[in-house]
Amino acid sequence: MAGCIRVLCVAVAAVLVSTPVGTRAEQVRLDVSMAQPTLLANEKQSTYVKVGLTGFKLAHAADRTPVNVAIVLDRSGSMSGQKIAQAKNAAVRAIERLNSNDIVSIITYQSTVDVLVPATKLTDVEQIREKIASIEAGGSTALFAGVSKGAAELRKFVDKNRVNRVILLSDGLANVGPQSPSELGALGASLIKEGISVTTMGLGLTYNEDLMTQLAQKSDGNHIFIERSSDLVRIFNYEFNDVLSVVAQEVSIKVQCKDGIRPVRVLNSDAEINGQDVVVKMNQLYSEQEKYVVLEVEIPAMKTDVSREVARVDVSYSNMKTKSTDRLSSEVSVNFSESIAVIEKATNLQVMENCVLQIANRRNMLATELRDKGDIEGARTLLLQNGIYLKTHAEKFHSDLLQFRCNINNDQAKNLDEGKWNENRKQMRRYQFQDRKNQKY
Repeated sequence: MAGCIRVLCVAVAAVLVSTPVGTRAEQVRLDVSMAQPTLLANEKQSTYVKVGLTGFKLAHAADRTPVNVAIVLDRSGSMSGQKIAQAKNAAVRAIERLNSNDIVSIITYQSTVDVLVPATKLTDVEQIREKIASIEAGGSTALFAGVSKGAAELRKFVDKNRVNRVILLSDGLANVGPQSPSELGALGASLIKEGISVTTMGLGLTYNEDLMTQLAQKSDGNHIFIERSSDLVRIFNYEFNDVLSVVAQEVSIKVQCKDGIRPVRVLNSDAEINGQDVVVKMNQLYSEQEKYVVLEVEIPAMKTDVSREVARVDVSYSNMKTKSTDRLSSEVSVNFSESIAVIEKATNLQVMENCVLQIANRRNMLATELRDKGDIEGARTLLLQNGIYLKTHAEKFHSDLLQFRCNINNDQAKNLDEGKWNENRKQMRRYQFQDRKNQKY
């Protein structure tokens, strides 16, 4: 890690990017950039390649992809009162944003699972409102079964030309059926193979954030920590903003490193590394939002004033507007110089911000692991060091985002003691997930 940070602190730079000629308005934008495209000569070093994909703009609401969505609501005893009332309100408000081309199902769970509204086209909104209004809280929490039943309803109409999404809300621990993070993560991994993502919403302070983040991460969904039930309508609205703005699915990114360039690791995504090839899969891209991956590569020592090809990037995805498979490609190179001034002048501030954010995020995750093992002071020390790292680079790269994350990181360092740890840990997992997955809310 120290070597990576040293390289990041050495100057960084502009990029050589080849972009597709004549890119259509309804095509995803591919940007491939080096964090350090001008490197110090005569020294083997590690640097980073960023592959960014930005969804195209949907000009009209009618252009959006139809959805197949299952809303899975926890109605166990702990959801009684304002929680279940707000959850019902949020669900009703969400379905009111859909139209007759969309498919919706409503599933509730406690000790058992009930299919309140089987998967159906949304032709009778009033009947679904009445069904939701009838929900009452009581019983235990069969979370795994609830998600599984939601997926089963989606399968009735699962279609690569639809957005297939389970939206899970829970305020408690899974205590009926499979209940470990690994088991729920495995469920998420199996669902993504069918083109189904799961967004998890954790309400209050009693749910298992590791379980919820694993389920969302492995299925390429979103995860949200909701502190107050009064925020449910707002959060459901954010989630449906994403669901209703999907422009690409079945996204595949292949990075082929050139001879002599060694791929080391992908910082913020699950990836397959096989020799010189790196493959990353994404389920969906949203309109006008960027998703990116950061690949660390090792580059051999080169003489000054030469250029070396680093990698070729090929992307394929299913275009939800044109119903075609689009393919994009780009190549990226690095230059070498003995002049620190030349290297620093070329700095690409945007790419460096992304790299620093992901490195800091990994450190934050390590701090969480230390605190879980009972090493409070070790976790606090690491977080404080991380705060300095973020602050230094926030100033260096004039980044409001890094300064914001620095402030959050330092607040987290103050709240590691027993009385504050439960809420703090959920906030940490929330931001770790958000930064890793480039989630916007």
